[in-house]
Amino acid sequence: MKTILDKILNDAQKETDCASDLKGLNEVRIKFLGKNGEFTAVMKNLKDIKAEERPLFGKLINDAKVILEGHIAFKEKELSVKELEEKLLSETVDITLPGKRVEYGSLHPISIVINEITDIFTGLGFDVTDGPEIETDKFNFEMLNIPKDHPARDMQDTFYITDDIVLRTQTSSMQIRTMLKQKPPIRIINPGKVYRSDFDSSHSPMFHQIEGLAVDKHITLCDLLGLLGEFAKKLFSKETKTRFRPSYFPFTEPSVEVDVTCSECKGKGCPLCKGTGWMEILGAGIVNPRVLENCGIDSGEYSALAFGMGIERIAITRFGISDMRIVFENDKRFLRNYR
Repeated sequence: MKTILDKILNDAQKETDCASDLKGLNEVRIKFLGKNGEFTAVMKNLKDIKAEERPLFGKLINDAKVILEGHIAFKEKELSVKELEEKLLSETVDITLPGKRVEYGSLHPISIVINEITDIFTGLGFDVTDGPEIETDKFNFEMLNIPKDHPARDMQDTFYITDDIVLRTQTSSMQIRTMLKQKPPIRIINPGKVYRSDFDSSHSPMFHQIEGLAVDKHITLCDLLGLLGEFAKKLFSKETKTRFRPSYFPFTEPSVEVDVTCSECKGKGCPLCKGTGWMEILGAGIVNPRVLENCGIDSGEYSALAFGMGIERIAITRFGISDMRIVFENDKRFLRNYR
């Protein structure tokens, strides 16, 4: 038995010394010390030895296993150091090589403007609402006092899906939906995409709008002018001036167009503002009583102000962009300016 043990231990030590990597060393460990290894086989043969001799041979087997385990542990440490050194050599970085530039993304200028406008109006007590981009004729036109023969319903201006379903032409439809389900006082803004059949350097078939609505008792045109004047100063600068011109919208009466001093020339006149010193940014007015009555709100007790602006037009004014179409082209050279 002792001769057998000596041979097994000698063979195990030789194979341990010959192992060239940790994987090979583990195979040696399994071969001699594993569940079905050679030392386990010797242990099973103890039953054939005389009872009085079993303790002695059992000790010999355990001593041989301890010796082999120590030998394997020493070899394992040696191979671990070797593999680490090889790994470090193979992963060496040449610090003299030029580094790889990592480009960071940024918000699109349209998103920047939407976030800024939203922050301004939520700071003034307005809530943000959202609604469907595919809208019914009722909510997109009829409830807003836009009759069947109004030019806005022309097939050349509006994308019709069916006779009664359209791609919304303004986010005002969400104002109607809000007034139908919520009692005054109401203060909301409605950012979102809208669609009109138009495309040139200052128009796009899809663009972004933010419309606002405030319904309460005793709201007047003075409240509207004060609100929009404060908004312009917060969005552009404290020096920004506003100009209000009479206009017409079927859902407001009276109605106004709102201009601000050009952000490029500060009102002196330049190509961006076509020499006028002013840039038109939005339309607004006092909500037509008929629109309130359509939504079940007593126009004798409540009045409302409303306003709407195209985000692309605000972005053009804010950042001095000459052609609206460029904001949809995803040109990195353009977008890098807004990091």
